[in-house]
Amino acid sequence: MSSIFVFPGQGAQSVGMGKELYETNAAARAVFDEVDAALGEKLSDIIFNGPADTLTLTANVQPAIMATSIAMLRASGAELPEYVAGHSLGEYTALCAAGALSVGDTAKLLRVRGNAMQSAVPVGAGLTAVILGLDIDVVRDICAKTDCDVANDNSAGQVVISGAKDVVEATMALAKEAGAKRAMPLALSVPVHCRIQAPAAEAMRAALETVDLKSPIVPIISNKTCAPMTDVSEIKEALVYQMTHGVRWRESVLNMAELGIGEQIEVGPGNVLTGLCSRITDKITAKKLEI
Repeated sequence: MSSIFVFPGQGAQSVGMGKELYETNAAARAVFDEVDAALGEKLSDIIFNGPADTLTLTANVQPAIMATSIAMLRASGAELPEYVAGHSLGEYTALCAAGALSVGDTAKLLRVRGNAMQSAVPVGAGLTAVILGLDIDVVRDICAKTDCDVANDNSAGQVVISGAKDVVEATMALAKEAGAKRAMPLALSVPVHCRIQAPAAEAMRAALETVDLKSPIVPIISNKTCAPMTDVSEIKEALVYQMTHGVRWRESVLNMAELGIGEQIEVGPGNVLTGLCSRITDKITAKKLEI
Protein backbone atom coordinates (compact mmCIF):
# COMPACT_ATOMS: atom_id res chain seq x y z
CA MET A 1 0.00 0.00 0.00
CA SER A 2 1.33 3.39 -1.00
CA SER A 3 0.88 6.72 0.79
CA ILE A 4 0.57 10.32 -0.36
CA PHE A 5 1.13 13.72 1.23
CA VAL A 6 -1.51 16.26 0.18
CA PHE A 7 -1.21 20.01 0.66
CA PRO A 8 -4.16 22.44 1.04
CA GLY A 9 -5.11 25.50 -0.98
CA GLN A 10 -6.62 28.86 -0.21
CA GLY A 11 -9.19 28.87 2.59
CA ALA A 12 -7.14 26.74 5.00
CA GLN A 13 -5.55 29.78 6.62
CA SER A 14 -6.06 31.21 10.10
CA VAL A 15 -4.24 33.94 11.99
CA GLY A 16 -1.65 32.36 14.28
CA MET A 17 -1.07 29.23 12.22
CA GLY A 18 2.45 27.92 12.69
CA LYS A 19 3.30 30.39 15.45
CA GLU A 20 3.91 27.77 18.14
CA LEU A 21 6.09 25.77 15.74
CA TYR A 22 8.10 28.89 14.94
CA GLU A 23 8.73 29.46 18.63
CA THR A 24 9.60 25.86 19.50
CA ASN A 25 11.07 24.16 16.42
CA ALA A 26 14.26 25.24 14.63
CA ALA A 27 13.37 23.53 11.34
CA ALA A 28 10.00 25.27 11.20
CA ARG A 29 11.56 28.61 12.15
CA ALA A 30 14.04 28.29 9.29
CA VAL A 31 11.17 27.89 6.79
CA PHE A 32 9.38 31.05 7.90
CA ASP A 33 12.67 32.96 8.00
CA GLU A 34 13.52 31.83 4.45
CA VAL A 35 10.10 32.97 3.19
CA ASP A 36 10.53 36.36 4.88
CA ALA A 37 13.97 36.76 3.29
CA ALA A 38 12.74 35.74 -0.17
CA LEU A 39 9.86 38.20 -0.08
CA GLY A 40 11.85 40.98 1.58
CA GLU A 41 9.23 41.47 4.28
CA LYS A 42 7.99 39.89 7.50
CA LEU A 43 5.13 37.81 6.11
CA SER A 44 5.53 35.70 9.25
CA ASP A 45 4.34 38.65 11.35
CA ILE A 46 1.12 38.78 9.33
CA ILE A 47 0.71 35.00 9.58
CA PHE A 48 1.18 34.94 13.34
CA ASN A 49 -0.52 38.20 14.32
CA GLY A 50 -2.84 39.25 11.51
CA PRO A 51 -4.95 41.18 10.94
CA ALA A 52 -7.09 38.55 9.23
CA ASP A 53 -8.07 40.76 6.30
CA THR A 54 -4.39 41.35 5.50
CA LEU A 55 -3.54 37.66 5.76
CA THR A 56 -6.42 36.70 3.46
CA LEU A 57 -5.26 38.98 0.64
CA THR A 58 -4.45 36.61 -2.22
CA ALA A 59 -0.84 37.79 -2.52
CA ASN A 60 -0.26 37.07 1.19
CA VAL A 61 -2.32 33.99 1.84
CA GLN A 62 -0.78 31.86 -0.91
CA PRO A 63 2.84 32.02 0.32
CA ALA A 64 1.53 31.97 3.91
CA ILE A 65 -0.24 28.63 3.51
CA MET A 66 2.78 27.19 1.71
CA ALA A 67 5.15 28.40 4.44
CA THR A 68 3.01 26.93 7.20
CA SER A 69 2.61 23.61 5.39
CA ILE A 70 6.34 23.19 4.72
CA ALA A 71 7.16 24.29 8.28
CA MET A 72 4.83 21.58 9.60
CA LEU A 73 6.43 19.01 7.32
CA ARG A 74 9.99 19.96 8.31
CA ALA A 75 9.07 20.05 12.01
CA SER A 76 7.60 16.55 11.81
CA GLY A 77 10.76 15.06 10.34
CA ALA A 78 8.54 12.79 8.25
CA GLU A 79 9.99 11.11 5.18
CA LEU A 80 8.34 11.61 1.81
CA PRO A 81 5.86 8.89 0.87
CA GLU A 82 5.51 7.48 -2.65
CA TYR A 83 3.46 10.42 -4.00
CA VAL A 84 2.55 14.06 -3.31
CA ALA A 85 -0.33 16.26 -4.46
CA GLY A 86 -1.73 19.69 -3.75
CA HIS A 87 -5.03 21.48 -4.18
CA SER A 88 -4.54 24.58 -6.38
CA LEU A 89 -1.69 26.58 -4.78
CA GLY A 90 -0.98 23.37 -2.87
CA GLU A 91 0.64 22.03 -6.04
CA TYR A 92 3.46 24.52 -5.49
CA THR A 93 3.77 23.37 -1.87
CA ALA A 94 3.85 19.74 -2.99
CA LEU A 95 6.62 20.51 -5.49
CA CYS A 96 8.59 22.25 -2.75
CA ALA A 97 8.11 19.28 -0.42
CA ALA A 98 9.34 16.94 -3.17
CA GLY A 99 12.51 18.95 -3.76
CA ALA A 100 11.49 20.43 -7.12
CA LEU A 101 11.52 24.01 -5.80
CA SER A 102 13.33 25.78 -2.96
CA VAL A 103 11.24 27.36 -0.22
CA GLY A 104 12.35 30.83 -1.30
CA ASP A 105 11.52 30.29 -4.98
CA THR A 106 8.14 28.79 -4.06
CA ALA A 107 7.33 31.86 -1.96
CA LYS A 108 8.33 34.19 -4.80
CA LEU A 109 6.24 32.26 -7.33
CA LEU A 110 3.19 32.32 -5.08
CA ARG A 111 3.58 36.05 -4.45
CA VAL A 112 3.67 36.58 -8.24
CA ARG A 113 0.68 34.25 -8.60
CA GLY A 114 -1.37 36.11 -6.01
CA ASN A 115 -0.55 39.55 -7.43
CA ALA A 116 -1.23 38.38 -10.99
CA MET A 117 -4.61 36.91 -10.04
CA GLN A 118 -5.59 40.14 -8.30
CA SER A 119 -4.42 42.28 -11.22
CA ALA A 120 -6.19 40.18 -13.86
CA VAL A 121 -9.69 41.10 -12.67
CA PRO A 122 -10.85 44.50 -11.35
CA VAL A 123 -11.93 44.38 -7.69
CA GLY A 124 -15.60 43.38 -7.50
CA ALA A 125 -15.80 42.28 -11.15
CA GLY A 126 -15.34 38.58 -10.45
CA LEU A 127 -16.88 36.06 -8.09
CA THR A 128 -16.27 32.52 -6.84
CA ALA A 129 -19.13 30.44 -5.41
CA VAL A 130 -19.77 26.93 -4.14
CA ILE A 131 -22.66 24.74 -5.29
CA LEU A 132 -23.70 22.01 -2.86
CA GLY A 133 -25.93 19.05 -3.63
CA LEU A 134 -25.70 18.85 -7.42
CA ASP A 135 -23.81 16.34 -9.53
CA ILE A 136 -20.80 17.72 -11.40
CA ASP A 137 -22.41 16.97 -14.78
CA VAL A 138 -25.49 19.01 -13.85
CA VAL A 139 -23.30 21.93 -12.79
CA ARG A 140 -21.29 21.67 -16.01
CA ASP A 141 -24.50 21.79 -18.06
CA ILE A 142 -25.65 24.91 -16.21
CA CYS A 143 -22.23 26.53 -16.64
CA ALA A 144 -22.39 25.85 -20.38
CA LYS A 145 -25.64 27.84 -20.54
CA THR A 146 -24.25 30.82 -18.61
CA ASP A 147 -20.63 30.74 -19.85
CA CYS A 148 -19.36 30.15 -16.31
CA ASP A 149 -16.34 28.00 -15.37
CA VAL A 150 -16.06 25.06 -12.98
CA ALA A 151 -13.17 26.04 -10.70
CA ASN A 152 -13.04 23.02 -8.39
CA ASP A 153 -14.62 19.58 -8.63
CA ASN A 154 -13.98 18.87 -4.96
CA SER A 155 -16.21 15.90 -4.17
CA ALA A 156 -19.59 14.48 -5.08
CA GLY A 157 -22.04 17.32 -4.46
CA GLN A 158 -19.42 20.02 -3.85
CA VAL A 159 -18.49 22.06 -6.90
CA VAL A 160 -16.93 25.52 -7.01
CA ILE A 161 -17.71 27.88 -9.91
CA SER A 162 -15.94 31.07 -10.91
CA GLY A 163 -15.96 33.92 -13.40
CA ALA A 164 -17.46 37.36 -13.96
CA LYS A 165 -19.74 38.41 -11.10
CA ASP A 166 -22.98 38.56 -13.11
CA VAL A 167 -22.24 35.21 -14.78
CA VAL A 168 -21.61 33.46 -11.46
CA GLU A 169 -24.75 34.99 -9.93
CA ALA A 170 -26.83 33.77 -12.87
CA THR A 171 -25.30 30.29 -12.51
CA MET A 172 -26.06 30.24 -8.77
CA ALA A 173 -29.71 31.10 -9.50
CA LEU A 174 -30.03 28.30 -12.06
CA ALA A 175 -28.33 25.87 -9.68
CA LYS A 176 -30.90 26.64 -7.01
CA GLU A 177 -33.69 26.09 -9.54
CA ALA A 178 -32.08 22.74 -10.40
CA GLY A 179 -32.27 21.65 -6.76
CA ALA A 180 -28.94 22.67 -5.25
CA LYS A 181 -28.99 22.50 -1.45
CA ARG A 182 -26.92 25.68 -1.31
CA ALA A 183 -25.33 28.08 -3.77
CA MET A 184 -23.29 30.77 -2.05
CA PRO A 185 -20.36 33.09 -2.76
CA LEU A 186 -16.98 32.30 -1.22
CA ALA A 187 -14.89 34.87 0.63
CA LEU A 188 -12.11 35.07 -1.96
CA SER A 189 -10.70 38.37 -3.16
CA VAL A 190 -10.44 37.11 -6.75
CA PRO A 191 -12.21 34.64 -9.07
CA VAL A 192 -10.08 31.50 -9.33
CA HIS A 193 -9.36 28.87 -11.99
CA CYS A 194 -11.37 30.55 -14.72
CA ARG A 195 -10.85 31.97 -18.21
CA ILE A 196 -10.69 35.57 -17.07
CA GLN A 197 -7.44 34.69 -15.29
CA ALA A 198 -5.68 34.34 -18.68
CA PRO A 199 -3.38 37.34 -17.98
CA ALA A 200 -2.33 35.68 -14.71
CA ALA A 201 -1.57 32.46 -16.57
CA GLU A 202 0.85 34.29 -18.84
CA ALA A 203 2.46 35.98 -15.83
CA MET A 204 3.04 32.54 -14.29
CA ARG A 205 4.46 31.20 -17.56
CA ALA A 206 7.08 33.97 -17.43
CA ALA A 207 7.73 33.59 -13.69
CA LEU A 208 8.31 29.84 -13.96
CA GLU A 209 11.17 30.50 -16.37
CA THR A 210 13.00 32.54 -13.71
CA VAL A 211 13.34 29.74 -11.13
CA ASP A 212 15.25 26.46 -10.98
CA LEU A 213 12.47 23.89 -11.19
CA LYS A 214 13.76 20.32 -10.89
CA SER A 215 12.06 16.99 -11.34
CA PRO A 216 10.39 16.08 -8.02
CA ILE A 217 11.87 13.24 -5.97
CA VAL A 218 8.47 11.50 -6.03
CA PRO A 219 5.65 11.95 -8.59
CA ILE A 220 3.06 14.67 -8.07
CA ILE A 221 -0.58 13.90 -8.90
CA SER A 222 -1.62 16.65 -11.29
CA ASN A 223 -4.67 18.91 -10.86
CA LYS A 224 -4.75 18.99 -14.67
CA THR A 225 -4.60 15.29 -15.61
CA CYS A 226 -5.22 13.55 -12.24
CA ALA A 227 -2.18 11.43 -13.11
CA PRO A 228 1.39 11.31 -11.73
CA MET A 229 3.94 13.65 -13.32
CA THR A 230 7.67 14.16 -12.88
CA ASP A 231 8.67 15.83 -16.16
CA VAL A 232 9.69 19.47 -15.63
CA SER A 233 8.14 20.73 -18.87
CA GLU A 234 4.85 18.96 -18.08
CA ILE A 235 4.85 20.39 -14.56
CA LYS A 236 5.40 23.95 -15.80
CA GLU A 237 2.59 23.60 -18.32
CA ALA A 238 0.26 22.17 -15.68
CA LEU A 239 0.95 25.09 -13.32
CA VAL A 240 0.11 27.56 -16.10
CA TYR A 241 -2.95 25.54 -17.14
CA GLN A 242 -4.44 25.49 -13.64
CA MET A 243 -4.74 29.28 -13.65
CA THR A 244 -7.56 29.16 -16.19
CA HIS A 245 -8.93 25.65 -15.66
CA GLY A 246 -10.56 23.79 -12.80
CA VAL A 247 -8.95 21.66 -10.11
CA ARG A 248 -10.03 18.05 -10.68
CA TRP A 249 -9.66 17.00 -7.05
CA ARG A 250 -12.43 14.38 -6.89
CA GLU A 251 -11.03 12.59 -9.94
CA SER A 252 -7.48 12.92 -8.58
CA VAL A 253 -8.43 11.17 -5.34
CA LEU A 254 -10.24 8.42 -7.24
CA ASN A 255 -7.12 7.92 -9.35
CA MET A 256 -5.00 7.81 -6.20
CA ALA A 257 -7.02 4.76 -5.16
CA GLU A 258 -6.51 3.21 -8.62
CA LEU A 259 -2.75 3.73 -8.21
CA GLY A 260 -2.84 1.66 -5.03
CA ILE A 261 -2.59 4.59 -2.62
CA GLY A 262 -4.27 3.53 0.60
CA GLU A 263 -3.25 6.36 2.93
CA GLN A 264 -3.61 10.12 2.45
CA ILE A 265 -1.81 12.39 4.90
CA GLU A 266 -2.77 16.09 4.87
CA VAL A 267 0.14 18.42 5.58
CA GLY A 268 -0.73 22.01 6.42
CA PRO A 269 -3.30 24.15 8.20
CA GLY A 270 -6.89 22.95 8.40
CA ASN A 271 -8.33 19.57 7.47
CA VAL A 272 -10.34 20.30 4.30
CA LEU A 273 -8.64 17.65 2.17
CA THR A 274 -9.03 15.01 4.88
CA GLY A 275 -12.77 15.66 4.94
CA LEU A 276 -13.06 15.59 1.15
CA CYS A 277 -11.24 12.26 0.89
CA SER A 278 -13.76 10.51 3.13
CA ARG A 279 -16.57 11.76 0.90
CA ILE A 280 -14.86 10.65 -2.32
CA THR A 281 -13.71 7.09 -1.60
CA ASP A 282 -13.59 4.47 1.14
CA LYS A 283 -10.45 2.92 -0.35
CA ILE A 284 -8.15 5.55 1.15
CA THR A 285 -7.64 6.27 4.86
CA ALA A 286 -7.23 10.02 5.33
CA LYS A 287 -5.56 11.70 8.31
CA LYS A 288 -3.57 14.77 9.33
CA LEU A 289 0.20 14.74 9.69
CA GLU A 290 1.26 14.20 13.27
CA ILE A 291 3.84 16.67 14.56
